[in-house]
Order: sequence, then C-alpha cells, then structure tokens
Amino acid sequence: MPFITYLSGLLTAQMLSDDQLISGVEIRCEEKGRCPSTCHLCRRPGKEQLSPTPVLLEISRVVPLYTLIQDNGTKEAFKSALMSSYWCSGKGDVIDDWCRCDLSAFDTSGLPNCSPLPQPVLRLSPTVEPSSTVVSLEWVDVQPAIGTKVSDYILQHKKVDEYTDTDLYTGEFLSFADDLLSGLGTSCVAAGRSHGEVPEVSIYSVIFKCLEPDGLYKFTLYAVDTRGRHSELSTVTLRTACPLVDDNKAEEIADKIYNLYNGYTSGKEQQTAYNTLMEVSASMLFRVQHHYNSHYEKFGDFVWRSEDELGPRKAHLILRRLERVSSHCSSLLRSAYIQSRVDTVPYLFCRSEEVRPAGMVWYSILKDTKITCEEKMVSMARNTYGESKGR
Repeated sequence: MPFITYLSGLLTAQMLSDDQLISGVEIRCEEKGRCPSTCHLCRRPGKEQLSPTPVLLEISRVVPLYTLIQDNGTKEAFKSALMSSYWCSGKGDVIDDWCRCDLSAFDTSGLPNCSPLPQPVLRLSPTVEPSSTVVSLEWVDVQPAIGTKVSDYILQHKKVDEYTDTDLYTGEFLSFADDLLSGLGTSCVAAGRSHGEVPEVSIYSVIFKCLEPDGLYKFTLYAVDTRGRHSELSTVTLRTACPLVDDNKAEEIADKIYNLYNGYTSGKEQQTAYNTLMEVSASMLFRVQHHYNSHYEKFGDFVWRSEDELGPRKAHLILRRLERVSSHCSSLLRSAYIQSRVDTVPYLFCRSEEVRPAGMVWYSILKDTKITCEEKMVSMARNTYGESKGR
C-alpha cells in the first residue's frame, strides 16, 4: 500500500469510525524471498553465514489502536483509557457522545470541566471584503464529536477611539442563538451559516451593515456550553474604510463656491455658500477644499477666501469640521482621482425555525437547531483612490 494511500485511509477511518477514536496501524509481515547463496551482497564481511532473511512490511489496513490487542479484558481497558484521554482529558469516562466526569474534575463554580470547551477563532470572512459600513466575521463551530455541547456563541462589538474609556464602555452583546438566529436583532446585523471542506464542519458568520466609516471596532467572541461554561475569548480589531465621497459632486461644489466668492458677495450669496458647505459631510468638505485649491488657489486658497467672504465666525464653523477627518483618510482624499463603484456579493442569511419559550433558561444544542438559509445579494459602495483615472 503506498504511503499516501495509508494516510488517506487513516483520515477516513478517523472520520467514519463509530467510536471516534485515534486510529492505529495493523502491519502484516510477509517473506518476499531470500538472497541466493551466490550473491556476494548477502554475505557479511568475514562471515560465511547469510544475512537475515529480508522481509517487506506492508500496511494492510487502518484500524483503531485498541483492536491490535488480543486479550479482551486488556482491549476494553485500553479502549476506555484511550477514549478518556482523548475526549475527557483523562478525568472521566465516555458515555455515548458525552463525558461523565470524575468527582475531582469540577471547577470552582461546581461545574464539570473534564471535557474541554475549545476556543472559537474569530476571523474576517474571506468572501466579503470590509467596506466603510459593512464587515462580515465568521468562525468554525468548535463542538467536538464527543464531550461538551455548544449551546450558544456570544458576540460583543464596540467602537473604540481616543474619546472612549474601553473599560467603562462595554459595547453591545449579541447572542447568536437568541438574538441573531431568532430574528430579534436589528436589520443592521444578520446571521449566516455555511459548511467547510468537510460537510460535518459548520461555519457560522455575522454581517454588520451599519457601522460608522473610518471607525475602529473591536469584536469579541466566546462559546457557551450547555452547562453554562464560557470558552476563552477570541478578538478581532479593525478599522472600517474611509467615508464615501462623490468626487464629481465635490468638484461641482468647489466650482459653485468659487463663483459665489468671485466678485462682490452679497448677503444672500454668503448664506448660500455657508449652507452649501455645512450640508456636506466632513470628508466631502475636505475634497471640496482639495478641488478648490487645485483650480483656484491663484486667487486665494480656500481657507483665506472663506474667512474673507464669510467672516471669521462662519468660516471657523466650517473649517473646524475638517478636524474630524483622520490623517489616514485625509491622505487618501488628496489623491488625484477618486472613483466610486458598487460591489454586490452573495451572503447566506439564516434564521432559526424554532421558537424558544420566553422567560426560561434554554440549554439546547446549537448544532441541533433547525435553520433555514436564503442567499441574498449585499450591495457595498466603495471608493478607489489613485493618481490616474482607472478604466
């Protein structure tokens, strides 16, 4: 049997075994011939006797380790110890698909802890590129085949910046089962589920559709089992993309402001210019300033003309809004060209078919929850920045 076939068989036996055991190897030895006496390679230097009979070891099939033991009593003891070590940390016995913990395997809260609760790994969804307002996160279901049963996943998200005390501001907690799959959450957050390369592996996901542009967000995830235990935390921190700007409109506004500032500016024109600049977002205002200075700086830059035409007070109210634009986004907003596009990506939105009774503690197994999923298209607007116009 080729070695790659052996590895494939080892993996298949692991997945298909009813006992979910670590697999071993059964090796059959068979004599494949003897060196002829005339062959000098079979003789040892200085000795006349032949070398030991050559044999070939063949891997005949992949089997659980305990089946290699012939004595039934020893086999059962070894099987029990192996199952306990692999699934119950050696501190309990495997009963069907769960662990019965020893009396010494309880934590300080009185909960059995011989069956480990793995830590989920939160990550960005590779199929959904984050935008200025949309972020999709996913994780692989950590429930093992034997042992602890995952009841829920708790997701916390919060915006963090220099004005926020991260210790006092806890953000928002969402239950994947009770808030998202049940549909009780807002339209800004939705749940999804897909499968990995192996059908038995579930991948859960959450999409946030109403985040603030250029915001630093921290997402935290932990699993909860049917006994109330919490897993270790998994964290993802990211900054959303810069706010969207319509570059053509920004250039039109810059031309409009120049025409209003040009020549004698009446009170009506001053108010029109002031209202126009106050109505646009801070990022659009930054881009308007960029276009104004690019085309009309020889007649005075944007700051000087605004102070001269509108007066220091109104000009200050307008210009201080530019301070809201981060250094990262301000550098992008100085690009020669900014183009807009809308991407549409498929996303599998899922909801639970079951209605959980209100006012009671629920210890169901998340993997057994009946879920209905529907694929929908999610539109995501983006800006692309460059020194030359793209096609």
